[in-house]
This record gives sequence, structure tokens and C-alpha cells, in this order.
Amino acid sequence: MADPDGALAHPPMRAELAPRVRRAMGAEPFHAILAAAQAGARWANTELWNEYAPAVAAFLRARGSREPDDLTSEVFLAVFDRIGAFHGGEAEFRAFVFTIAYRRLTDELRRRGRRGDHEEWQEELDDRRAPSAEDEALGRLGDRAARELIDSLAPDQRDVMVLRILGDLTVDQVAVVVGKRPGAVKALQRRALESLRRKISSGRTPARAFDDGGK
Repeated sequence: MADPDGALAHPPMRAELAPRVRRAMGAEPFHAILAAAQAGARWANTELWNEYAPAVAAFLRARGSREPDDLTSEVFLAVFDRIGAFHGGEAEFRAFVFTIAYRRLTDELRRRGRRGDHEEWQEELDDRRAPSAEDEALGRLGDRAARELIDSLAPDQRDVMVLRILGDLTVDQVAVVVGKRPGAVKALQRRALESLRRKISSGRTPARAFDDGGK
């Protein structure tokens, strides 16, 4: 697998250990960073790593990868190997990255012959940069009760919810990642929320995080 410009010749063991880059993501428009990465600019590859690797690692860890940091590096080697053929904006790129992550995770779990046992969530290992609205509504996915609720879901429902929460993906993006129609993803999300509501007898439920209709 190619490693353009050596950006991951010595990948960090953990996503948060990625080296400081010349520009902060957002100082340069996404299309400029993408174009630079497609031209082989190492700084652009590193910015993309810094921007997306924490969420990818969190997703892989939550869904049962035994070596989520190593698998994250493999995901981005594949991303950079294929980036020259990518066309689209930032939303499409996020779906592109998580599609590769989802497929690599599926391969790992298939090799192990089971869906996988997630690692216990640890706050210091969750490298997402800012809490999302879903995080606030869930009281953080890392809370043991919330994690147990998510883990109690059927596998396809769990995939959808974890991609929505940790991947911060829209329904349409999740549909691309898991290879289903948006309507099917919405149905899985709806069934997941109904299941969560049944399991929670009182108080504010995690399910309310998506009561906006799943946009």
C-alpha cells in the first residue's frame, strides 16, 4: 500500500500524538488542503490525519477493534493511497474516510470470527476535538450506562448509532458508509431509539439526541 510523501512512514501510535502542522485546519479551505494532499504535500496529509483520525480511532475503539490505533493508521494509508481519485467536498470526504474505516473494521471482525468486544471507553483516549450535540444529550457516550445501552442494540443499529455519535455523520453519510439507503438508515436509527427508550424508565433519555428526525 502506497504511503504518499512518507506522511505515515512512522505513524503515531495514537491519533492525538500526530505532529504539529504548519496550518490549523480551517485556516486553509478544505478544497485547498485536499488539492495539496492529492498533489502529495505531506503537510496536507498530516492536517487531514489530525482532523479525522481522532474520530476514526474513537469509532474503531467503540466498535471492538483490538488495535484501534494501528487500524487507524492502516485506514489512513488506504485513504492517502486512494485520495488522488477522490472527488467531492468535505462531507463526501468524511464519508469516504469512514467507509474505509468501516470496511477495515469489518475485515478485522470477520477474521476474528465474531463481532468483537469493545475496549472500555477511557476519556483520555477519546481525542475528538469538541463535544457534539449528541455528546451533550448522551451525557458522553463514555458514561457506562450509556455505553451499555448502545452495546445492547442489534449490530446494525449499533453501527448506525456509533457512526452518528462518534463519527458525527449525517444519515446520508452513514448510508454511504454502511452501503444502505438513507431510508433504511433512518429506520435502523428509529428502531434503535425505540429500543433505548424502552430500556430507560425515567429521566432524560439518550434517545432524545436524535429527536430532530435524524438529519
